[in-house]
Amino acid sequence: MSDQIRIVVAGNERQVAAGTTAGDLFDAPEVIAARVGETLVDLSRELADGDTVEPVEIGSVDGRAILRHSTAHVLAQAVQELYPDAKLGIGPPVENGFYYDFDVAEPFHPDDLKRIEKKMQQIVKERQAFVRRPVSDDDAAAELAGEPYKLELIGLKGGAAEAAEGASAEVGAGELTVYDNVRRGGERAWGDLCRGPHLPTTRHIPAFTLMRVAAAYWRGDEKNRQLQRIYGTAWESKDALKAYLDFLAEAEKRDHRRLGAELDLFSFPEEIGSGLAVWHPKGGVVRRVMEEYSRLRHEAAGYEFVYTPHITKETLFENSGHLHFYKDDLYPPVHVDAEHDSAGNLRRQGQDYYLKPMNCPMHTMIFNARGRSYRELPLRLFEFGMVYRYERSGVVHGLARSRGFTQDDSHIYCTPDQLADELASLLQFVLGLLRDYGLSEFRAELSTRPEKFVGEIEDWNEAEAALEAALKQAGVEYVVNEGDGAFYAPKIDVHVTDAIGRSWQLSTLQVDLQMPTRLDAEYTAADGSRQRPYMIHRALFGSIERFFGILLEHYAGAFPPWLAPVQVVGIPIADEHVPHLRDVADKLAEHGIRVEVDTSDDRMQKKIRTAQKQKVPYMLIAGDDDVAKDAVSFRYRDGTQNNGVSVADAVAEIVDAVQRRIQV
Repeated sequence: MSDQIRIVVAGNERQVAAGTTAGDLFDAPEVIAARVGETLVDLSRELADGDTVEPVEIGSVDGRAILRHSTAHVLAQAVQELYPDAKLGIGPPVENGFYYDFDVAEPFHPDDLKRIEKKMQQIVKERQAFVRRPVSDDDAAAELAGEPYKLELIGLKGGAAEAAEGASAEVGAGELTVYDNVRRGGERAWGDLCRGPHLPTTRHIPAFTLMRVAAAYWRGDEKNRQLQRIYGTAWESKDALKAYLDFLAEAEKRDHRRLGAELDLFSFPEEIGSGLAVWHPKGGVVRRVMEEYSRLRHEAAGYEFVYTPHITKETLFENSGHLHFYKDDLYPPVHVDAEHDSAGNLRRQGQDYYLKPMNCPMHTMIFNARGRSYRELPLRLFEFGMVYRYERSGVVHGLARSRGFTQDDSHIYCTPDQLADELASLLQFVLGLLRDYGLSEFRAELSTRPEKFVGEIEDWNEAEAALEAALKQAGVEYVVNEGDGAFYAPKIDVHVTDAIGRSWQLSTLQVDLQMPTRLDAEYTAADGSRQRPYMIHRALFGSIERFFGILLEHYAGAFPPWLAPVQVVGIPIADEHVPHLRDVADKLAEHGIRVEVDTSDDRMQKKIRTAQKQKVPYMLIAGDDDVAKDAVSFRYRDGTQNNGVSVADAVAEIVDAVQRRIQV
């Protein structure tokens, strides 16, 4: 046997001694793992002849995931050292952090997290090695006999569809492995069922902290036992950790639920129910302005507005396919119209009605209401349609994920020849409208035909090509998610980046190849034949509520003047200056400006602070000189102030800013 093997390292072929490990190739301290072919491996992994090896640095996407996975192991070790009776669930890396689930007698409290984190720091300092050890299924079961949740995962090996979210980090279709944490003297300190890879040692964990604890059902099923889930985050440096914690603090200040209460915009009364918002007058103003502007833009683009009911017969959703595929997301049906005789015997069968989870079947009923000609196409229907979806209480999150929300829903019916042009103009319309609301950084995802699909491949290819052509024409950065489309249609998802760098998925454009067939939608073609239209689904904001929440966080509550619920507040220095400011308010109101005059008993500085807390764009202050000169002191919400501005100029500036939809 040759004592040399050939490998490819970072694109260059090399000869190395047999038995060389991935770690032998890389001296840089930031390299914490390697990629061999398509597989991530520990640095201790011996290489084979023909391997292609790439370094994995701790600050890369893969490197951070490995760091966080290893830190989750340290968390579990610390918990079991402090709470020996704790049983282990799963502990995967997640975006920006990690978690581990534990079955413990009593819930963890904040003081417990401090104690656990201190123990973790001790383990990190011990420089324990992460050592991979293959085991048979039987040996793993014997070794983990006291860990019922791990035993369940062993039984699910290879059945990823049935396993818990995150369980793939522990078991897969291949061999089982245990990762031991080994002290420098060779003593095994702790171990866990895991696929790896991991850091070389615990000393390679530069910065971490525990964040919070929450309840979580085993394998995400409410029928299973409730466990304690500890969340944490880990980063490649203390500076990176600090930057992330600063980001979280800024995001918390911008949380739309917090701002909604502070600015008196909306609330979620417990008496009404989880995930069901009520809009207060100020929030109602912002929402109305958002909707009115969207409506004007849609009408100018050739859309026709429709209205549909909130409930419908079960048969419509059966025919459309929604009942079969989305029944778990629907509210339970209401059974009505049954008739009984005086003896209680059923005389007439009743029927089930559902709160609608989506608008598309009803829009297709409008299309089907009369015969359609190719001359009428494209037909663009649009609705602010309220829909209802039963989200589990654990995932309801303010306006971002609610149980009742309003989709700005459009369905376009067109001929095959019109599809490409319609998609191109539609995407341009979507991007243009989002820009008008102050969002300008976009990226997109194109999801294509999955392995299991319905319809003809030729139709799929045509739809995918038209979607991709629209993206190229719009000049949007995009990635192709091969095989990630729905079984019935390819789609584009448009993502926006907000003021603090977060990405939000907003608009969806989907070419539906099935609903026109399922609901028997037809038009008369130029040759007199009956043809199925192409159907394009498009929710531009996703939902009004969620988009409102995104804008609220994007602007940190300081909406641009055209969206602000109160655009101007008049602040008199003394009571005798109130009439002058009311005259100014009347002039502004003539231009549709939303203005209030603060006539409270508060001192002037308190009135200014109140307006600033309410994030009012403009404050107009008036004293004796202003009254004499028909002027105001013009104050912006950032604190800058121009004195002695004529009323005419003040009105003109405010009206101009509102009409141009600029931020101040």
